[in-house]
Amino acid sequence: MFSARTLIKTLFVCVAMPLAANALETVESPKTASQEAVLWVQQAESEPGLVTYSQDLANIYEYFSFAPIWHDYRAKDELETQINIISLAGISQDFEWRAVILRELRASADWRAYDVFATDSLLSLISYTESVLEFGKSWYFGTDIDTALPRPTQTQINKLTVSAGRNDLYDYVFNLRPDTQQYREMAKAIVALQDQESTYWPKVLQTGLIRHGDKLKNADNLITNLERQGVLSTYDAQRLKIERVGFYNAVLVEAVKRFQAQHGLKRDGVIGNKTRRWLNMSVNTRIQLLALNMERLRLWPTEREKIILVNIPNYEMELWMDSQLILDSKVVVGRPSRRTPLFESRLDSVVFNPSWNVPVKIMREDILPKVQQDNEYLDKHSYTVLSSWVNGSVISSEEIDWEAVSPNSFPYRLQQSPGNFNALGRYKFNTPNGNAIYLHDTPAKGLFNKSRRAYSSGCIRVQKAEVLAQILLKRSGLKFGDYEYYRRIPETKWVSLRKKIPVHTIYQTAWVNDEGEVQFREDVYHYDTRPKRNSSSFSFTAQNQ
Repeated sequence: MFSARTLIKTLFVCVAMPLAANALETVESPKTASQEAVLWVQQAESEPGLVTYSQDLANIYEYFSFAPIWHDYRAKDELETQINIISLAGISQDFEWRAVILRELRASADWRAYDVFATDSLLSLISYTESVLEFGKSWYFGTDIDTALPRPTQTQINKLTVSAGRNDLYDYVFNLRPDTQQYREMAKAIVALQDQESTYWPKVLQTGLIRHGDKLKNADNLITNLERQGVLSTYDAQRLKIERVGFYNAVLVEAVKRFQAQHGLKRDGVIGNKTRRWLNMSVNTRIQLLALNMERLRLWPTEREKIILVNIPNYEMELWMDSQLILDSKVVVGRPSRRTPLFESRLDSVVFNPSWNVPVKIMREDILPKVQQDNEYLDKHSYTVLSSWVNGSVISSEEIDWEAVSPNSFPYRLQQSPGNFNALGRYKFNTPNGNAIYLHDTPAKGLFNKSRRAYSSGCIRVQKAEVLAQILLKRSGLKFGDYEYYRRIPETKWVSLRKKIPVHTIYQTAWVNDEGEVQFREDVYHYDTRPKRNSSSFSFTAQNQ
């Protein structure tokens, strides 16, 4: 049992802080060691009620005889970095508050209070990382973290204690990051942007389309903006200003094209509303987008041994084999009203010349209204009316009074026959999942020429569907002759893969590419909208990023 005198002796040698009235009270009313430890934690708080995990903190510090555990400045930096990024992401007021308190305590050199609050914040961070797989999709694509996080598992608390005992807290905290180089590159990008927050970042206010050769109303604003964006060199910017360029010349056009490429826009050099909106986006907003997308990395798979990834806002699919990117392809994803969901599945087979069982929603909302306007629509597009999906019989479309049909109560089902005009094209890539979403070919090839490709009803149309089929089936041992035969015949043919391939749809609107360029994409499903934050309150160093 600890007395007040014993507790005073165990406080940090470097900090002379008496235990005050509550400590003296322990002489008159003896407490258990656990209660004394909790009291010590409470007295270490810079303000009452500051910590969340009082009992766990008491156990940890009692184990270390009330000595500090945050000796390594790298561990402090790493903890603050991860908490700051969550703060900047705008998903948790609790972590925003923790970021501010940690910064204030560190600046005040109140190391006792800092040590206890840092450990409490680490426990909160551990709980956050343990809860991500269950709640992350809600946090990053829906509501913020609006409820208290649960207590961390005892296993992780034990690991924390062991790491602190070995003076290995930095490695422990570092390993709470997403295990990907992308996280580190995005952290560097945030630091670079924060360095520019206090610099002049003018907006491009000239309205209408600005094309090559057009007169610029304020050329210096555009020049400085492009320089800040990193797409126009300082040398070119200074030269253009000295020359008092008043027209949208070739140098500026090329800079804008680079900017457009970094934002998923049509690379034509024309400054229209979309390009102007991205040019005028604040540094603060860019920082928040980077932070939010850094946290989303916690959800996505990191292995690349064998996987298909579809990044919805980038309208792009990647096929990785043996940790090598062997195919990338443009894709068309679901329109905002019929979003492609975030899902995980395994591609188990390739279907040649697939028929299409029309989903009920598409049948009711898209096809039946067209049939009522044109009674020959079904025949023109090779649709068959079935009584049901299971052992259904064919219903003659001529027997149906289409004028009297109510799409919402239509009792039958529609199936489109294989062929050149089938909505699934020549290939379907079967990915069993609860959303009936899969990858497939398409006869509507023209949509791949657009920069914004959100037009489907949820399924994923693959531009290089034939190449994807060839790669998958070759690796499954299908002979080229058999492949050609299945491709030519009009009948549907299912070919199972020897090994199923993981398929993940992800949603990243910001990342750093292999060339070190920060990429941003349109938030097509409006998942990025968050309360505005003041990013300057949460700056952090680039060390160990």
